[in-house]
Amino acid sequence: MQGADVFLGVSVKGAVTQDMVRGMADKPVIFAMANPDPEITPEEAQEVRPDAIVATGRSDYPNQVNNVLGFPYLFRGALDIHARAINDEMKIACAEALAALAREDVPDEVAMAYSKTLSFGRDYIIPTPFDPRLIYTIPPAVAKAGMDTGAARRPIVDMDRYELHLKQRLDPTASILQGITARARAAQARMIFAEGDDPRVLRAAVMYQRNGFGQALVVGRESDVAAKLEAAGMADAVRELEVVNAANTRHLETYKEFLYARLQRQGQDRQDIHRLAARDRHVFAALMLRHGHGDGLVTGATRKSAHVMRLINHVFDADAAHGAAGVTALVQNGRIVLIADTLVHEWPDEIDLANIAERGAGVARHLGLEPRVAFVSFSTFGYPVSERAEKMHKAPDVLDARGVDFEYEGEMTVDVALNARAREAYPFQRLTGSANVLVVPARHSASISVKLMQEMAGATVIGPILSGIDESIQICSTGSTANDILNMAVLAACKVG
Repeated sequence: MQGADVFLGVSVKGAVTQDMVRGMADKPVIFAMANPDPEITPEEAQEVRPDAIVATGRSDYPNQVNNVLGFPYLFRGALDIHARAINDEMKIACAEALAALAREDVPDEVAMAYSKTLSFGRDYIIPTPFDPRLIYTIPPAVAKAGMDTGAARRPIVDMDRYELHLKQRLDPTASILQGITARARAAQARMIFAEGDDPRVLRAAVMYQRNGFGQALVVGRESDVAAKLEAAGMADAVRELEVVNAANTRHLETYKEFLYARLQRQGQDRQDIHRLAARDRHVFAALMLRHGHGDGLVTGATRKSAHVMRLINHVFDADAAHGAAGVTALVQNGRIVLIADTLVHEWPDEIDLANIAERGAGVARHLGLEPRVAFVSFSTFGYPVSERAEKMHKAPDVLDARGVDFEYEGEMTVDVALNARAREAYPFQRLTGSANVLVVPARHSASISVKLMQEMAGATVIGPILSGIDESIQICSTGSTANDILNMAVLAACKVG
């Protein structure tokens, strides 16, 4: 091992000593694969060679080399092309796909599983076995290598579609977001990310730009953004993002004059206006959007949605009085249901409920669904009688008067709205299928419904999607991952809402 660059061990515990490691070349790579105990532990190797990269077969050490990273996905790619054999080129393609994946930003879901931040470097040179991207990264690479070398008896014609199919096996939102993703790439929207002090937001901004959706504009301080990206292992992304703040924009005075004209009769003096425009990044980002210095806005990852809505209302009419509403999509077992209003109306009346229904129907159509709206309550068509359910009974009458162009019915219980057999007891009802937009009596019931489905049933949540305002603004939840924030940016780019 004297002067060696790499050690590959498939032997027994203790076969490698510290003296043997001490004599290796600079920055040695040590794969100590004996199980359950490696030839030398990472602690022992790095005690004498801190520059060493050490990998083992153990899950309790960094850089676990586990055949589950390769074999299942290697076989998946081979089977999908009806391969005659698994040749060296296919194996090499698998290895290279793993190496490339290790260099990409690690999803929050993976980091949470390991309770630590992961980024390419000495302690992370290979993806983890729990990385959900393995299923749609390795099989296409293996399949392509098999086709290129003549091993395929049934070549895959459309590799993009094949990759999407693999994603759908893992993520039920993939098919829903596919069309929106294509529209977002075509739109090339300049997306404002208001909270440049949060690593999740910065990672989402980098992904937005690197995925070809358009320019990411990050509100924050350049030094702070650079430090957080470096800490996240993405120092190279500093040059890609455009960082904007009150100190480096030439538009601040324009923003302040606009805001003063809007708020001067609401008790705000010029000093108040300066503090809002120059020091609050939510207000500053909204002002950027209002003046056409961005095409969409994503915010809310660091502050409660009610607080963010109040700040945005300084710049836009994003409130109940002006018809705004929040629509949340729940995806479960391949089925999607929208729930509204989850963001704006605390206790809507029948007019508000009709407005919410129209907003929900609009969002459904943006997502490629033909809307079927149900006004849901604990009663069905007036029974049992309750004053609290009366507004749900009246809301369809409001839509009758408006002559809207989508299906709606109510009031009804949730099982009647979603279950065909339950609806058979009401042959007069007008829905031609199960409802896909549920309008609920109040914001608290919407929140309870969404969180219950998320926690108990494992439903995937998209939103809330803010609908009914002049510009494209999406408000994330404080528990959002970087991928969640990216999805909201994609929705904003497509002006869903």
